[in-house]
Amino acid sequence: MVGQAEVSLHPVGVAGHITPWNANIIYFCNKAAAALAAGCTVVTKPSEMSALQTQILMECVDAAGLPPGLINIVNGRGDVVGVELTTNPDVAKISFTGSTAVGKSIAARGAATLKRVTLELGGKSAHIVLEDADLNKALPFILQSGFMNSGQACIAGTRILVPEGRYDEITTALKQAIEQLKVGLPQESDTAVGPLVSRTQYKRVQGYIKAGIDEGAEILTGGSGYPAGLTDGNFVKPTVFVNVTNDMTIAREEIFGPVLCVISYRNEQEAIDIANDSPYGLAGYVSGEDVARAKKVAEQMQAGAVSINAFAHTPFAPFGGMKQSGIGRENGAYGIQSYLEYKTIA
Repeated sequence: MVGQAEVSLHPVGVAGHITPWNANIIYFCNKAAAALAAGCTVVTKPSEMSALQTQILMECVDAAGLPPGLINIVNGRGDVVGVELTTNPDVAKISFTGSTAVGKSIAARGAATLKRVTLELGGKSAHIVLEDADLNKALPFILQSGFMNSGQACIAGTRILVPEGRYDEITTALKQAIEQLKVGLPQESDTAVGPLVSRTQYKRVQGYIKAGIDEGAEILTGGSGYPAGLTDGNFVKPTVFVNVTNDMTIAREEIFGPVLCVISYRNEQEAIDIANDSPYGLAGYVSGEDVARAKKVAEQMQAGAVSINAFAHTPFAPFGGMKQSGIGRENGAYGIQSYLEYKTIA
């Protein structure tokens, strides 16, 4: 009850889910869980590049004995199946994870039927290394957040912001650390960076490396071409650019590969300003020994989620982006709410 009014919550209806190849198994599960908890049925269009992940999940759904029609899979290309889901009047809600460009087209198509839309889109996340950061802790954090899934992650921390006074120290240590990483096959337990998903993605990342060189950035380590001995596959050298300014293409656009940009800052406020000078606002990272200070910096970053000193796994906390990194939130009760309509009876 709200005053004299009775407020009830109702399932929004059929939920259409469009999931990405880089983490289909995760997004299939968290979107479906929220929709089912709210009482909605699900129609999922997984990426055509993640067929094995989808197969395993559907075998689990079948083994669990869920009623037929509760979770449905429609395979196909985004410009065919995805368009149908976003325009079909029988679909009440779309939840999409993927690129910002595709997210905008989904929002535009869904507007004709006023679909409820949740969009988790691209990112160009900043990792602010504060003056008091302990490199023994910060370097592993930089590598983990920057190179997760071979850099094919929307939340990857790819802009490394370092104080001018520690620039040489940090870049030297970063170079040494990256050159010790093993690039190799995923089934080898000591592999730190595996191949990219496709030849198309490999060429895309190579194009960005060339763009960085052409715009005047300097390669600290890595660079164009294949790693030694790995010419049979879509392997990219883990690459770090230095002498980067925040207006360069490699600092503005999502590369989706193992490529980092190091940008220097003069003071804490400038670091925050550089971090926020982006069309994206999905994730952020802060490294620093004074946690209270680091938290104050995190609070000023325009990002949906910020991790301090370690990558935080918070499945019940809201996840999603600000600015062009998305609309709405997923996970926990926050995700369930997006599948519900409120009704007031007074």
